Amino acid sequence: MNKTELTAAIAEKTELPKAKVADVLNAFFDTVAEQLGKGEAVQIIGFGNFEVAEYAARTGRNPQTGATLTIPAGKRPKFTAGSSLKKAVAK
Repeated sequence: MNKTELTAAIAEKTELPKAKVADVLNAFFDTVAEQLGKGEAVQIIGFGNFEVAEYAARTGRNPQTGATLTIPAGKRPKFTAGSSLKKAVAK
């Protein structure tokens, strides 16, 4: 399911116009990205947690040449599923 399909599915369930649902989804995505950019976590009880994970520098290999290279340390977004989401998927 892509963003357009998600928008249409939510609009159908809520009987709201697709444009309004798209605005709400965009605001949600923007807000989560903003908070993660500040280093803050976003917790949605039952659904899951969005947080920033820090990764250490490590060595890797160029698959074409086999040369060793250093992958720098960095921060990446991380999602951990909540209990309700895990149960829904397990069904």
